[in-house]
Amino acid sequence: MYKILVVDDAGFMRKMVQTHLSKAGYTEFIEGEDGQRAVELYMDIKPDLVIMDITMPNLNGIEALRQIKAYDADAKVVMCSAMGQEAMVMEAIKLGALDFIVKPFKAERIVQTVNKVLPL
Repeated sequence: MYKILVVDDAGFMRKMVQTHLSKAGYTEFIEGEDGQRAVELYMDIKPDLVIMDITMPNLNGIEALRQIKAYDADAKVVMCSAMGQEAMVMEAIKLGALDFIVKPFKAERIVQTVNKVLPL
């Protein structure tokens, strides 16, 4: 089964992503609360997918993505962002993010994106 690392500084957002994905059949989740933790968890666990917010304390999602991709060029990362962060989204795609989901997101968009990256 796939391991999915969900990184967001808002606990309710992490839970919401997990709820939507568990209804779709994904079962193994790891949570991180900021970019620094995302990098640490990625190196420890090597999850199959990272779903990560862009705007977070300590280390933002762009910098965390840069560090994760430097550690593992094949890392699968999907970024989340609020409306109006197009420049950061473009930066994330250039750095190797596979896709992005705009907040507030719909359940089917999360599931569709993850199914594309990690088919069940």
